[in-house]
Amino acid sequence: MKVTVEVSDMKISTKKGDSIVTYALGSCLGVTVYDPVANVAGMLHSQLPLSSVSPEKAKKNPCMFVDTGIPYLFEQAYKLGLKKERAIVKLTGCSHVCNKDSIYNIGERNYILARRLLWKNDVLISAEDVGGAMPRSLSLDVATGMLTVKSGKREVDI
Repeated sequence: MKVTVEVSDMKISTKKGDSIVTYALGSCLGVTVYDPVANVAGMLHSQLPLSSVSPEKAKKNPCMFVDTGIPYLFEQAYKLGLKKERAIVKLTGCSHVCNKDSIYNIGERNYILARRLLWKNDVLISAEDVGGAMPRSLSLDVATGMLTVKSGKREVDI
């Protein structure tokens, strides 16, 4: 079954027949986690780096922000058996689809914050497909943890 992750959303599955997908990942950050032993797979599609711009929105939807979404993804995955030492973590997105010289640099800020947050919590990044100027679509196979990234005519498995 296809499980769709919207913008500012997160989904987790333990069903081997599932595929977790998201579309049009531009400057947003995509984070996937996979535990091959517990067979837990999850995907986060975060929009903005810091929840301090709107604590009330972060409280209602922690997935909107990188600094609250990543911990939320891990907390929910831990409840289903994910172990940090087995977690295979992949980062995607963070492109500059509108203007790479923008003063806001949302994609770059999302990426830097995600790396810093994961590093501080002793979580290694297994693979990444970030930056550039094209949006991405993602498909995470719950049975294998394989992440397929599509961007324009390019399609890669990471």
